[in-house]
Amino acid sequence: MINAEILSLFELNFLVRKNLKQCLPDKYWVQAELSEVHANASSGHCYVEFVQKNPHGNSLVAKARGTIWANVFQLLKLDFEETTGQTFASGIKVLVQVAVEFHELYGYSLTVYDIDPAYTLGDMVRRRREILKQLEEEGVLTLNKELPIPLVPKRIAVISSASAAGYGDFCHQLQHNSGGFSFYTKLFPAIMQGGQVEETVLAALDKINSRIDEFDVVVIIRGGGATSDLS
Repeated sequence: MINAEILSLFELNFLVRKNLKQCLPDKYWVQAELSEVHANASSGHCYVEFVQKNPHGNSLVAKARGTIWANVFQLLKLDFEETTGQTFASGIKVLVQVAVEFHELYGYSLTVYDIDPAYTLGDMVRRRREILKQLEEEGVLTLNKELPIPLVPKRIAVISSASAAGYGDFCHQLQHNSGGFSFYTKLFPAIMQGGQVEETVLAALDKINSRIDEFDVVVIIRGGGATSDLS
C-alpha cells in the first residue's frame, strides 16, 4: 500500500501552474522563429508556434505554443508590418516579449505582449549579406549577367502567381508596347509569398530548364507584398 499522498492529474497540473507562476512571474524578451501562424478570423486572436533550430543544422532544439490576444495582435501586426515591410508569417525570426503560462488542460504556452520589429529588420539585413557573400564566394553572383540575351527577347518564361497584380501589369505592357513587337509569354505558376516560395520557384525553374530552347529569358514577378518575402 502506498503511504505517500496521491494526487489527481488536475491537482498535479495545478501545482505545476502555481510553481511556474511563482518562479517565472515576469515578462521576458525571447528570440525565436515563427514556424506556424494562425490568425482566427472570428475571434481576432493569433495562435503561433515558436521554434529554435540548431545553428549547425536544421533540427529543432526547442519549441513552444504562443497566443496573441486580439486586442494586442491588431496593434502589433500593424506596427510590425509597417516597420519591416514583412508579412507577419511563418519562417521569420522575431524578438517577442512573453509571459509564461500553464493551464491544467492545455499545458504550457507563451502569451505575447510585444514584438520588436527592429530585431527582425536586423536579421533580414544580416541574412541578405550572408547570401550575397556566399554567392560571391561560389562565383555565381554575376553569372546571370554573363549570359547572352537577344536585343529584343520575345519568348518569355514567367514565374509568378497568376493572380499577382505585377504579372497582369507585365503582360499589359508587353501587349501594348510602343514598338509594336509581338511577344510570347508562358506562365509557370509559383507561390510568391510565405514559406513555399523557395520550393515552388525552384520547381518552376526546373520545368523551364527542361524546355530551355523555347525561351529567350526568364522573368520572375512578384507584384505587391514585402520584398523580404522572397528571401
